[in-house]
Amino acid sequence: MIRHSPDADAFHAFERAGWESVADAYRHSFGDLTAQAVEPLLDAVGAGPGVRLLDVACGPGRLTSAAARRGATAIGLDFAAPMVESARRLHPGLEFRQGDAEELPYADASFDAVAMNFGLLHLARPERALGEACRVLRAAGRFAFTVWAPPERALAFGFVLDAVREQGNPNVPLPPGPPFFRFSDPDEARRALLAAGFRGPRVEGVPMTWRVPSPEALFEAMAQATVRTRGLLRAQEPAALDRIRRAVCAAAEGYSRDGAVALPMPCVLASAAKG
Repeated sequence: MIRHSPDADAFHAFERAGWESVADAYRHSFGDLTAQAVEPLLDAVGAGPGVRLLDVACGPGRLTSAAARRGATAIGLDFAAPMVESARRLHPGLEFRQGDAEELPYADASFDAVAMNFGLLHLARPERALGEACRVLRAAGRFAFTVWAPPERALAFGFVLDAVREQGNPNVPLPPGPPFFRFSDPDEARRALLAAGFRGPRVEGVPMTWRVPSPEALFEAMAQATVRTRGLLRAQEPAALDRIRRAVCAAAEGYSRDGAVALPMPCVLASAAKG
């Protein structure tokens, strides 16, 4: 029997409930941004004809669909039922199922490639998910994941965290989880991949830009289409939340161009082969 810690269980439930409630908001707010990492991820795992690929934490299914367009046999999996329903609706004819990254419902050596686009930082037990990805890969199969770059480079997160620290309360009572930017550190990403049984880890940066209609739209996306950040903001006192909103909008205003906001939001892409 697998034994789970109470803290990990609470965080897992918090994340799952959060993604079940923000599925549509996430797709509309972050979909075009996170899609910018899809092709680099698929390159990293060698997705193409004859490759059986598992998209873990597939969300609305854009990576699954892109892999299929390359000729891969692609399956998407997510623990949030509304995400799975959205993926099926948007990509009819492809296979999507509900399941947990930490306990993948597949036999050993079932896939040639596994990819996870911004899923690892939402897991209660990321080491277990890395081990599961390794388990379901065939020998020499490839795995790749993306996470956000540190907040001083992924500016939307930096704006919110700075505003909460300066104008609100960063120590609100949320279920404790792994550090959000843990795998933004290339050394930590390599270490975790090696510990999970992978070999030859590579870590690279992927430049991305988030385009939103206005500073206010940026704040609303962070407040309504995320899970941890939404929880942090929802727990603020009303007056503090208003100050935070104004601070985030002021910071974003400096990136307004031609009637929209264009923010640098790079990610870190880590990949490796099964040892």
